[in-house]
Amino acid sequence: MSAEPYDVMPQAGGTAGEVLTRYLHERAAGFLRGLSLRGENEAEADALLRGSARRIGGALHTFGVLTDPAWAEPLRAELAWLSSTLGREPQHAGRLARLLDALRRLSVAAPEGQEPVLAGGSGAARTGKTGAPTPPPSGGGPLALGAARAGALLERQLTLARTRAHSASLQAMGSSRFHALADAIAVLVSEVPLSPAAAAPAANVLPQLAGQAYARLTDAVAALPLHRAAHPYNADAVQASLGAELTADLQDAPWHQVRVLLRLSRYAAEVTRPEGDGPDRQRLADAARLLERHREAAESAGAVAAAARTPRIAPATAYALGVLHADQRHEVEAARFAFSRLWQPSLPGARRE
Repeated sequence: MSAEPYDVMPQAGGTAGEVLTRYLHERAAGFLRGLSLRGENEAEADALLRGSARRIGGALHTFGVLTDPAWAEPLRAELAWLSSTLGREPQHAGRLARLLDALRRLSVAAPEGQEPVLAGGSGAARTGKTGAPTPPPSGGGPLALGAARAGALLERQLTLARTRAHSASLQAMGSSRFHALADAIAVLVSEVPLSPAAAAPAANVLPQLAGQAYARLTDAVAALPLHRAAHPYNADAVQASLGAELTADLQDAPWHQVRVLLRLSRYAAEVTRPEGDGPDRQRLADAARLLERHREAAESAGAVAAAARTPRIAPATAYALGVLHADQRHEVEAARFAFSRLWQPSLPGARRE
């Protein structure tokens, strides 16, 4: 990755405050569109609300020195609350679909003479020794009975979590707290409280602030064990996630932090270069997708581990959950492997453009 992808401003510059204001106006308008859609398509409306809230909050975080802190900081906190609240229900739904699909895949018996493979990702194609995709064999396998019970347990737990998240979303959308936030966003469509620093030329201020966000990202990535993650089938990391010395949560946390910083850097690029900036912009988007895949697999593995702690479950159920947990942790390692290849093109076999 290049060290500084935000060193040029678009031609439609002006002052830093003007550029930031245009961006915030657009995102606030998107937020209000999401509100108007909620009676027609709740899922689409919530996705638009979450995306707008994250982008407004990200811009206020990266370019906070250009705005009135007494206004920006409380608004950022409220936007983070809304995004988190609205995001729980689709996360639980996606996690359940992912795990049930993985259970179906893993419970199919391998053909005679071929060892079963934990394929990375939901619905991933199996490959034989020749490398060609192998069609799913028919019949049940040793996991069939345990997988059925494990699926029922996961469906019960995650459906309950999804129902609670949906209730929390409805309660939040009807609260005075949300109405106050919606009023603040409505004001944001026409007015942005700026600081004196916003009067500086955009080309002198915005790339520097966006560059600082990117520098925080590169520092966080530098702390990751990318060389270790660059080895496929990293069994050491999977074993570490199961041990007491380095739990999965501690191992995953730095990667989740990079995902957050990557999102902030991408949003900063939207402010400084709304028309896009070529390969660097695309590479950030690709990296974000990989770390989102990493998050989904890690949280899915956590859900499986929580289900496995259910008292008095049958041995076959526990066995199926153990296999499923290992599958999701392998998917975590696959995402790290792909990210390391993308971020460090000098590694053997890495992607080159």
